[in-house]
Amino acid sequence: MEYRTLGLSGAVVSTYTLGTMTFGSETDEAGSHEQLDRYIEAGGTFIDTADVYSGGVSEQIVGRWLAKSSARDNVVLATKGRFPMGDGPNDVGTSRIHLRRALDASLERLGVDHIDLYQLHAWDPVTPLEETLSFLEDAVRAGKIAYGGLSNFTGWQLQKACDLIGYRGWSKLVTLQPQYNLLVREIEWEIVPAAQENGLGLLPWSPLGGGWLTGKYSFDEEPTGATRLGENPDRGVESWYRRSRNQRVRDVVDAVREIAEARGISMAQVALAWLVDRPTVTSVILGARTLEQLEDNLAAADLHLTEEETTELDEASDPGAADYPYGGPGVAQRSRPISGGRA
Repeated sequence: MEYRTLGLSGAVVSTYTLGTMTFGSETDEAGSHEQLDRYIEAGGTFIDTADVYSGGVSEQIVGRWLAKSSARDNVVLATKGRFPMGDGPNDVGTSRIHLRRALDASLERLGVDHIDLYQLHAWDPVTPLEETLSFLEDAVRAGKIAYGGLSNFTGWQLQKACDLIGYRGWSKLVTLQPQYNLLVREIEWEIVPAAQENGLGLLPWSPLGGGWLTGKYSFDEEPTGATRLGENPDRGVESWYRRSRNQRVRDVVDAVREIAEARGISMAQVALAWLVDRPTVTSVILGARTLEQLEDNLAAADLHLTEEETTELDEASDPGAADYPYGGPGVAQRSRPISGGRA
């Protein structure tokens, strides 16, 4: 396992994070604890959960594992708050009322007195941003959290948050958790530059594109069986009906398969290795259902692609920005020769 700092903070984490969204829903407690044990054994140090995962059950499972594990002092623990945890009007959002309740409830479920990274799970258009960010600052000062982070923010939202924090002199945010993989690269147009400008490390979720980058789905036959798309072919962003008709998805999967076969490794390992070395990525979040899937993912821990392999994947996965503002003349306008002039 390799290690990097958590954004521009002094905290150090492994380059692969154990995501726990499956805990309590797709993975039972015994299987979840097996994954946690194996991850720590492999040198992993970063565990990510959220209050909304399995309605709080994921945090409880992680908490019970922490209580019996000797690894707590070596684990950097992250969770999130924002989504509904009840039916009341204050059971959702990033208001002081909801975040105070959400943070206290997460601390109780996890069985800890502080959380290392507390992330806003998404933007809240109802709550003034200053109210939200001042809550994070108060939580840092109270010792309930060490760092604040964001998840699923757009570029302008991220920049607005960082500007307000700078103006107020509050503790800087350290991370952004976005969806990012070979099939979803549009964040490179605005979000990645904004994260780089503000020193936020990326924690990509869905690094395998909902399973598409593992090669397990056919483009010609609707999936069935005990997989996420087998149980629901129209599931979320990875919908089989949408992606199976997309030629770019086919091109990317073919490129990943070609490199995997040439190296004698799994397609998942190739996709993970491409992502972990993208600019400003701190740690890639693994979301396995089974121990076998986690074992395969962990085999990418010290894997790096060659320049030629990276270029092949870059070209196959290029989302094809329009000429302006993210491609062609738009890109040219954002650069200039140091010498100046018309040359």
